[in-house]
Amino acid sequence: MNGEYLRPVFVISVAAQLADMHPQTLRQYDRIGLVSPSRQSGKQRRYSQRDVSLLRQVQTLSKDGVSLEGIKRILDLQDQVAYLQTEVNDLRNELSAVRAGQSRIFAAGTSGGDVVSLARGMRPERREPTVTLFTARRAIGR
Repeated sequence: MNGEYLRPVFVISVAAQLADMHPQTLRQYDRIGLVSPSRQSGKQRRYSQRDVSLLRQVQTLSKDGVSLEGIKRILDLQDQVAYLQTEVNDLRNELSAVRAGQSRIFAAGTSGGDVVSLARGMRPERREPTVTLFTARRAIGR
């Protein structure tokens, strides 16, 4: 996201005007954790363009009949989806690097499940299976 979009610049009165809400509504949303702006020294709220967009989204959902608790859950899930999309993109990039041969390959080692680094195209040493025989004694007729 753009740094300007996240920079806290608007005081509560300007943010309320941009979101077409009353400043007291913004204070209530901050108290319940719905849209929490940054704080400047002296505890003054500063809203970013992202915060104003969230406030507009809250207003739309509220007009559609969604409760404040439901709106909070929706916003939390949207944040979670955004985080997971970033993770998926990072993993895709990492996988592309591995497939392109720009990264090491890791495999299970020969003793105790340790992890070893291998060159591309190499296989770990084969380990001999360990066989342990147990004899079981059962008392017959007891």
